[in-house]
Parts: sequence; structure tokens; C-alpha cells
Amino acid sequence: MTARFDLWWMPRALLLGLIAFVIFGPLTNLVLWTVAEKWYFPHMLPLEYGFSFWQRVFSPRGNAMTSLTTSIVIASLTVIVSLALAIPAGYALSRLRLPFRGLILLAFLIPQAFPNLPVYVNIARFFYQIGLNGTIAGVVMVHVTHGLVYAVWIATAAFAAVEADLEEAARSIGAGPLRAFFDVTLPLAAPGLLASAIFVFLESLDEFTGSYFVGAPDVSTLPLLLYTAGAGGNYQIASITALLLLVPSIGFMLVVERFLRADVLSRVGH
Repeated sequence: MTARFDLWWMPRALLLGLIAFVIFGPLTNLVLWTVAEKWYFPHMLPLEYGFSFWQRVFSPRGNAMTSLTTSIVIASLTVIVSLALAIPAGYALSRLRLPFRGLILLAFLIPQAFPNLPVYVNIARFFYQIGLNGTIAGVVMVHVTHGLVYAVWIATAAFAAVEADLEEAARSIGAGPLRAFFDVTLPLAAPGLLASAIFVFLESLDEFTGSYFVGAPDVSTLPLLLYTAGAGGNYQIASITALLLLVPSIGFMLVVERFLRADVLSRVGH
């Protein structure tokens, strides 16, 4: 009986080990490249360790801090624009009996339904004609088209999770529609909206294709810097840049796990 019990755990242990390797193996390799001074085939580990490439990345000529600042500015503007559109849209979709409500929600998935490359090539051509190519405003507009998917769907679920009776109770004691919304509904939906803002921020921070075709070379973001370094064989600089993008992603996802409640998740898409 004991032998059979031990053998039962062996495939499960192997499976868990394989999953851990798939998840943490690339991350370990990424971290090693950030401190590798010399590393070449057939050696399994770096021959020399150091932080000289960190100094190159953060030097004035490294362009990392400028790209990071630009990425944060673009992501912040994308969040502001996306939420400005998603809050009224999400409230209307959750409270009003709109015809074709399901189709309206699906319409926000259209930017994700087509291959990005031909779409952005045509957007870049159009933006060039109207003077938006190579501008932060043009990049923000492209990012908003993707951010609205998360913003509208999660905002709709967040407002749907707030009981309409609470808003009606506030109005029954004299509050107007706007005051009932800002004093009751919006604060209760705030955790879901915060999670929506974080998803939009991370989507914008990591977006590459639209930034490349619409913004490059005038607008430099961290994903563009990562691509340039990787294409040039500068794996240390590319790994350091990837790590800079990874840290806020992990941190914000922990925040999302804290604020995005189960009742909100259950209403996404409904």
C-alpha cells in the first residue's frame, strides 16, 4: 500500500516540477543575463558577473530613463482616456436595458480580433497624413483602442456588482442622480475600476506593435528599447529592460488580486 501511495505521487511531483521549470526557468535565465559580463556557448552559467551593463542602461546615453518616463506618461494618459470613456459606458451597460447589449460589449473586442500588423500599418499611414504619426497623442490613441477592452468590460462588471437598490435609496432621501452616482455607486465600484485602470496601464506599458508603427523613432518606449537591444544582440541590456517591465507588472497584479473581488469577476461579460 505504501509503495503504491509513493508511486502515485511521483507523476504529480514530476508534473509540478515541469510547471515550475516552465515558469521560473525563463525568469532565472533573464536574471542571469542581467548580471552576466561574459556568457557564451557551451557554458551553462556566465563566466563573469558584474553590473557594468546596468550602468550603461541607466547612463544618460542609455536612454532607459527617458524611455521609462515616456512609457509611464503614455500609460497614464491611456488610463485617463480609457476610464473617461469606460465609466459612463460601463454604467450605461450595467444599468440600462440597451438593445444589442451583448453585441456592444463584443464590439470592444474587435481590435483584438484582427492581426495587429496590417491594422497598425494602415493606422500609421493615416496618422502620417493628419500629423499624428510620431507623437505621444497618436500612440495614446492606439493604446486606448486596446485598453478599452479591459476598461469597459471590467467597469461594466464593477457597476453591475453594486446593488441598484443602494442608489435608489440615496435618491429616495433627496439625492439627485449625479450625487447618488458620485456618493454611492462610484465609491462602491472603485475597487473594480482600480483593477480596470491597472490592466489598462499594464497593457499600455507592454504594448509594442502600435508604439513601433505609430511612434518610432520619435517616441521611444521601454518595449521599443527592448526590441532594439534584442535585435542588436545586446542580451544583457534587453534583459535589464525586460526586468524593468516585469517588476511593475508583478506588483500591479498583486494589487489587482487584492481589489478585484469575486463578485465583480463573476459578472464580467454578463
